[in-house]
Amino acid sequence: MTTMTRERFEHLADAYGGDLRRWPQSEREAARALAATDIQAAALLRDADGLDALLDAAPRVVASHALREQVIAAAAGAGLGRRRGGIGVMAWLSGAGWAAAACAGAVFGVVLTGQMTADIRADAVLYQASLTSADDTEVLGG
Repeated sequence: MTTMTRERFEHLADAYGGDLRRWPQSEREAARALAATDIQAAALLRDADGLDALLDAAPRVVASHALREQVIAAAAGAGLGRRRGGIGVMAWLSGAGWAAAACAGAVFGVVLTGQMTADIRADAVLYQASLTSADDTEVLGG
């Protein structure tokens, strides 16, 4: 069993309430152990249980059929209910933007690599030119 901090306990109590049966299975035993030994954790659990009771006692609001129809009509009037065939212009532009960014990244990488290797080759040539004595390959043969 893992140990639980009071901070984690408070976070879970805020998220899942005071009934430990609603908590994630992997957290329940550690929560029970902490609530049994920590007075503040037990108080947090009681407070969360009280809030659960208030929420359960609150009346359930159900939208009337007329309100539902009015919302659907308003959404249709705003163009929210229309289905477009195919891919919209914004989707094409978004895809084209991603493709352009990917191509630009690839080109930049190739150019940068070419520049870096050119610099390394130039350094090697300058190093070889600056040698005033015999090179190992000249002495050892190679």
